[in-house]
Amino acid sequence: MWESKGSAKDIVEKRGLKQISDAGAIEKVVDEVLVANAKQVADYKAGKEKAFNSLVGQVMKATKGRPIRRR
Repeated sequence: MWESKGSAKDIVEKRGLKQISDAGAIEKVVDEVLVANAKQVADYKAGKEKAFNSLVGQVMKATKGRPIRRR
């Protein structure tokens, strides 16, 4: 902000860091990740907690690290 003289809002918009708050968009990403990572889903259902972390990482990758608004 100091160097660009832009506001925080401008920087967030410019860098694509805006929070995802559309439940439909979030559900779509999660559904895609679950379908594409069936083995991790099966591992999680079998009690392997680390598989959940892998799935969360895949969602973060798909959303490019943008924060997701939780309700």
